Amino acid sequence: MTRIGVITFPGTLDDVDAARAVRLAGAEAVSLWHADADLKGVDAVIVPGGFSYGDYLRAGAIARFAPVMGKVVEAAGKGMPVLGICNGFQVLCEAGLLPGALTRNEGLHFVCRDEWLRVEQTNTAWTSRYEPGAQILVPVKNAEGRYQAAPSVLDELEGEGRVVFRYAGENPNGSQRNIAGIASADGRVVGLMPHPEHATEPLTGPSDDGLGMFLSVIDSLVSA
Repeated sequence: MTRIGVITFPGTLDDVDAARAVRLAGAEAVSLWHADADLKGVDAVIVPGGFSYGDYLRAGAIARFAPVMGKVVEAAGKGMPVLGICNGFQVLCEAGLLPGALTRNEGLHFVCRDEWLRVEQTNTAWTSRYEPGAQILVPVKNAEGRYQAAPSVLDELEGEGRVVFRYAGENPNGSQRNIAGIASADGRVVGLMPHPEHATEPLTGPSDDGLGMFLSVIDSLVSA
């Protein structure tokens, strides 16, 4: 069975939801503690949303130095799939696995609502289950969700097809070019500000909106 690690930092809110989504997708969820430099032999890693210690300085700026993140960076360099959601996206940017930064929302307010996303790329380890151009409804909840990068970096992301998701309706946080998620050059590392782990229905069964990301990585690993 595919084993997917879910990291917990002090203040993490969404590790339980991420682990639940992993189980719904048919994989084994493995708990990883931020202070342990051990990935426990997992096949992929999720850095979930919520908060991480030191966010008062800048979201993810201190968490990037956690022992477990050293191992994540090392494993990502060898091709391990990594998904950062919300605060996890911030941590991946701070750790240098993804370019750019997440800053305070344009309106300086916390945003919490469902948003439509357009799937821009399906050639990543986390999006192969989607159709190009598909629109999915995913919850957003953040105060530092405004993606920013230098114009040259944005052009590079666009030119290399590394913008994975865009806000299809209203841009809730002022992200440049309506970017909601991006990928590394090899498509194995993805950062996403909205929360796919919350876009699953606990009573009526999983929806394709969020669960597709977790199913995609399982497909990717099994077929590798």
